[in-house]
Amino acid sequence: MPLRLFLSSGDLIADRRFEFARDLQLKGDLPAAADLIEQALELAPDFTSAWFTLGEIREQLGERDKAIAAFRKAREVDPGDQHGASLHLIRLGDEQLSEMPKAYVQALFDQYAPHFEDVLVNDLDYRAPSLIFKAVVAARVAAGKPALFKHAVDLGCGTGLAAAAFAKQVDHFTGIDLSPGMIKEARATGLYAELEVADMIEGLRGKINASANLIVAADAFVYLSDLAPVLTEARRVLASGGVLAFTLETHDGNGIILGEGLRYAHAAEYVRSAIVRAGFKLLTLQAASPRIENNEPVRGLVVVTEKT
Repeated sequence: MPLRLFLSSGDLIADRRFEFARDLQLKGDLPAAADLIEQALELAPDFTSAWFTLGEIREQLGERDKAIAAFRKAREVDPGDQHGASLHLIRLGDEQLSEMPKAYVQALFDQYAPHFEDVLVNDLDYRAPSLIFKAVVAARVAAGKPALFKHAVDLGCGTGLAAAAFAKQVDHFTGIDLSPGMIKEARATGLYAELEVADMIEGLRGKINASANLIVAADAFVYLSDLAPVLTEARRVLASGGVLAFTLETHDGNGIILGEGLRYAHAAEYVRSAIVRAGFKLLTLQAASPRIENNEPVRGLVVVTEKT
């Protein structure tokens, strides 16, 4: 992500010391950065951004216990956890795997929204929507069915890249995203008949049974740990013969992990089992990279399922 959440302490001097500390952190002078952050915290003990950044610095320094203490404090002063301190606690082995804080996801993408397409498409070679589109078309052709859909739901719609990919195949597109900033960008495309601010599961719960023919989620389920709730709701909302298609990040182990990029990676066998348990017919489960990160292809899966 190119941007970073900053929540002011309300104290100008503390904020300035924080800014200087961040500068030092980025330049690699971690001990000096930690010292300045601690000075800022003496002035503003409930300075969430400072506690979170101190946790990052302590982690970079290899000071695990001090990093955990700082991340815990960041979450204590901001129970909504807009910075995602709980994710770092999971990565540090201090907490069990859990779902992402909604406030974190919303804050992350509200900041990201104005730059989303430029960064993803031009810098990260983002191709999740095209992967899903090609996989859906191939699956429908193989089944002897048209790749045309009356009503589609785009989960975690972002700025509308998936709707753009399917524009000629769908009569009526509904977009759902937790970020108001993303919904604003999606609205400007004119691709959606309906748009709503909600998380994916809540958005689906508001939909009528068997009301959609296609549900897509491009690079969105990477923000969900347990796939069972969203698969259950998707199956309810889809009409018989309806298609659910999505991308995921994956790994070689078992189950679910939280990766270095603070997104969930789902093992292929976990995905296969979750789909069967939810009552879907699996049409496609292929290895495919949705984007580049740190100059390396991100390992991923493209999945197409059908409600029978």
